[in-house]
Amino acid sequence: MSSSSPTLVVRDLVKSFGGPRVLDRCNLTIRGGAITGLIGPNGAGKTTLFNVLSGFTRPDSGRVFLGETEITGLPPHVLFRAGLVRTFQIPNELHRMTVLENLMVVPGGQGGENLATALLRSGRVLVEERAVRRRAEEALAFLKLDHLATELAGNLSGGQKKLLELGRVIMSGAKTVLLDEPGAGVNRTLLATLVDEIRRLNRDRGVTFCVIEHDMDLVARICDPVIVMAEGRVMTEGSLDEIRRDAAVIDAYLGGRADTDGGGAAA
Repeated sequence: MSSSSPTLVVRDLVKSFGGPRVLDRCNLTIRGGAITGLIGPNGAGKTTLFNVLSGFTRPDSGRVFLGETEITGLPPHVLFRAGLVRTFQIPNELHRMTVLENLMVVPGGQGGENLATALLRSGRVLVEERAVRRRAEEALAFLKLDHLATELAGNLSGGQKKLLELGRVIMSGAKTVLLDEPGAGVNRTLLATLVDEIRRLNRDRGVTFCVIEHDMDLVARICDPVIVMAEGRVMTEGSLDEIRRDAAVIDAYLGGRADTDGGGAAA
């Protein structure tokens, strides 16, 4: 696990949508190089927090830092270039393009995107395209999806689409990734593969993850620390074992009992 990945820091974030605050002076830190779990009941503010961190929603007040740089309110494409990306609970693949093509379109600033460059410097574009293709093939091999390179992305299973999302992360070069319920809709066999690939990206490539997840078994397998949100702010933070022993968390979010079998109730 790399410690060179920047730390993501949230200070006093507030967001409402015309009613009660969805984020209510929320403060938390996502440590660089960690896989941090983010749990809590529906309505706790988890997805709104991700939307603010990734630039899809502007906060009413508060500040966000990626390392030493303030990124509050920056749009998603700027944050993408800064190395911060998010995935969604429902994957947004380009379903009429192949799996390989879905990865090849990720890197920005490719010469082929510019008509003049494509027409006047076609040789340069070809060299660049070959390099991007090699990177995409390597990413698919890393994720063990290379046998599906020519398959239309829309034909993939739910779990395979989640792996394709991780392929996009690899192609982006992002060092900080917000994963929104990666286990949702994934069968248990592919879920094991997905867990392994998240761990490998963290261990081998130094990618920092923050993971919203309701599957406590998945959280137990990959996340440390775990942050619990409630009513728009952080309730507590610690290892999952510590969270499970917290009386307030047990009563409010884990069904009134500490789980001992590793499954747990949805948080």
